[in-house]
Amino acid sequence: MSASYQKWFKEKLAKLQAIDCYSAGLTPEGLAEQLGVDQTKIVKLNFNENLFVDRAKQTALMKQLADEIDLRMYPEDEEAKLRDKLTGYIGVPADYLAISNAGDELIDRIVRLFIEKGDVAVSFAPSFAIPRLCVKRQEGEYIQVPLKNDFQLDVAAMLSEFSEKTRLLYLCSPNNPTSNQMRPENVETLVKAFPGIVILDEAYGEFADYSFVPRIREFPNVVILRTFSKAFGLAMLRLGYAVANPELCRVIREKAPLPYPVSGFTIRMGIKMLENMDIMRTAVSSLVVERGKFIKALNQIDGVQAFPSQADFILINTQKPADDVYEKLLKRGIMLKKWGKLLQYDNCFRVTVGLPEMNAKLIKALKEIMSD
Repeated sequence: MSASYQKWFKEKLAKLQAIDCYSAGLTPEGLAEQLGVDQTKIVKLNFNENLFVDRAKQTALMKQLADEIDLRMYPEDEEAKLRDKLTGYIGVPADYLAISNAGDELIDRIVRLFIEKGDVAVSFAPSFAIPRLCVKRQEGEYIQVPLKNDFQLDVAAMLSEFSEKTRLLYLCSPNNPTSNQMRPENVETLVKAFPGIVILDEAYGEFADYSFVPRIREFPNVVILRTFSKAFGLAMLRLGYAVANPELCRVIREKAPLPYPVSGFTIRMGIKMLENMDIMRTAVSSLVVERGKFIKALNQIDGVQAFPSQADFILINTQKPADDVYEKLLKRGIMLKKWGKLLQYDNCFRVTVGLPEMNAKLIKALKEIMSD
């Protein structure tokens, strides 16, 4: 290799290695190895997964699918079939829909399409990290306006950040990690005032009080993100979709992804779930009931505060240091998402609404830890 090439290659690698990226952290398998226990003993409450979906019914659908598809063939018509099936569920025409590898890949698509070097994106904090990572990779600026103390939008502060350079507004509602839904009138104010593309992330929409999907025709610059990972329990398969007006949606659907970006098996499993909606609806209903019980039980522990939720997870704050609580929970085989300081709360955790027996183990552990 020439000296000039070696110099270029070294500098390029250094630049790429400096890019901030997502890390899942400790896995259940890794924790089980550390503790010397079987992985089935680990209580996994850190990734907002919906364990209320009937696994036996899902497995039966997968077995049906295995007999119906030919894995040797490319998925030429599958996306169109899923979009047609989604129209009956989501209530918009097929040309308002784009299919993707979950919401994360859609965020990446939209950022690559609409953010260039020097452009500015606006969001709030705390919130989902992926949009910030995508914007930074495009060499854009990512401005985050702190939420108010009640976890609601500071509309005036966000409006003050809008300018001729702002190209993207990211709003997560229900928000990860605070678990609350933003007031619709505040969302509408920001959307109407924003001089660019708006991503409204409704990944947890099925667990919430309202959705902007029925109003999508009013907002030509809005892309609403939805997913099969949460309510439908297909997190392993990574299937999501966008809802946007046809002109914008066609660009998202056709101009960013490579050919056949989502596997045919994944798409067909999404169709199967839409044809068996009772599985999702039963799961969501059961989770919401358990969520209420879980919040009440957490708030009965001295030294623990659990906040209201419109998602499949709960935000809690502990009086004892988050690092100490986290380590003691790990030693008991319980995994939460540690956030630490969020706004005025110093020791925050995001907790999946697990099955009752899982939640009971966390309740017991927190009582012990808080009383030490």
